[in-house]
Amino acid sequence: MTSDTFYSLVEEVSETLYYKALTVIPKDVVERIGKAYEMEQSELGRRVLDTIMKNIEVATKRNLLVCQDTGTPVYSVELGDFEISLPKLRDSIARGVRKATLKYHLRPNMVHPITRENTGDNTGRSSPIIHFEINEELKDKIRITALPKGSGSENMSSLKMLRPADGILGAKKFVLETIANAGGKGCPPYIVGVGIGGDFESVSHLAKRAVMRPVGSRSSDPEGAKLEEELFYLVNGLGVGPMGVGGKFTAIGVHVEIGETHISSLPVAVNVQCWRGERATAEVTLDMKVNMGD
Repeated sequence: MTSDTFYSLVEEVSETLYYKALTVIPKDVVERIGKAYEMEQSELGRRVLDTIMKNIEVATKRNLLVCQDTGTPVYSVELGDFEISLPKLRDSIARGVRKATLKYHLRPNMVHPITRENTGDNTGRSSPIIHFEINEELKDKIRITALPKGSGSENMSSLKMLRPADGILGAKKFVLETIANAGGKGCPPYIVGVGIGGDFESVSHLAKRAVMRPVGSRSSDPEGAKLEEELFYLVNGLGVGPMGVGGKFTAIGVHVEIGETHISSLPVAVNVQCWRGERATAEVTLDMKVNMGD
């Protein structure tokens, strides 16, 4: 049985991860933006990418938020092979979000969808959003990833229940339509997460999981990996470019996650992530050790 001290540590880690994700851009994202700058042919596009890199540099030096949007707090929690209380784990993460919001004076974003009343601390009946998954390879530890999801890119995301007859061509068409419609509104160059399969509920999670992967990583499914390369070429062929000013790089990464689906279904979801690719990960062991990711 996990101790109360363990859950207190999870609370601290969740607080740290939320703030870290908002202030430290992942190395893989920084590298991809740098490469995009070197290869971008549009002068306006290069100026935008140069400004983005300066933004990252200033935020890093001064320990400031990279963007004013502190996002919807989303967490992915992978569980090892041991007994644990999910309600206690959930409450610990929520307390971490609340503490980070108040301690660092983060913008409170979460409101009642009808009354628009703000909760004041980024928590509520469905916030933070927490996805629990079993990963027996972790054994005596859990892996927590924080993904503060900004509304600009999230509002550009979309889901469609295609027919099997629409096939992979229909799926590719939907992805391209979604990104073309997003234009510059979601702050490109994007990280595009595509979920294919499952049902109405799970396909959205597949797309969200896709944007949480390191930029440039490949799908474990051979067909998914092949589709990633093709979609990366097609999305960048749209010419939206950095911040919508036109250019070669509409996206710095396209990731695809696959799930089995019903014989009469073909769900496709596109989760759009802005250039920041904000995420932060840590592992917590049962013997109270914490390993913070880069």
